[in-house]
Amino acid sequence: MGKEKGLADGTVHTMPEDFRKAIISAPKARAVWEDITPLARNEWICWVTSGKKAETRDIRIKKGISKLKGGMRRPCCWAGCTHR
Repeated sequence: MGKEKGLADGTVHTMPEDFRKAIISAPKARAVWEDITPLARNEWICWVTSGKKAETRDIRIKKGISKLKGGMRRPCCWAGCTHR
């Protein structure tokens, strides 16, 4: 698990820079991020990066930050990471 730039990665996926910046800029989301398991972080990263279009990724980052701020520990209504 990498802690470069002060934010933990997932188990398989490395944190992309755009998602990292969004989490760092949202203290409530960051607090939840640091409290969830590496497997849960991996699910969030995979969910964000699995979008094919840039617009989809941007929407997922915004939704992810909102959900993390609300205390959600894993992405909802998604089959999960197939890479683990």
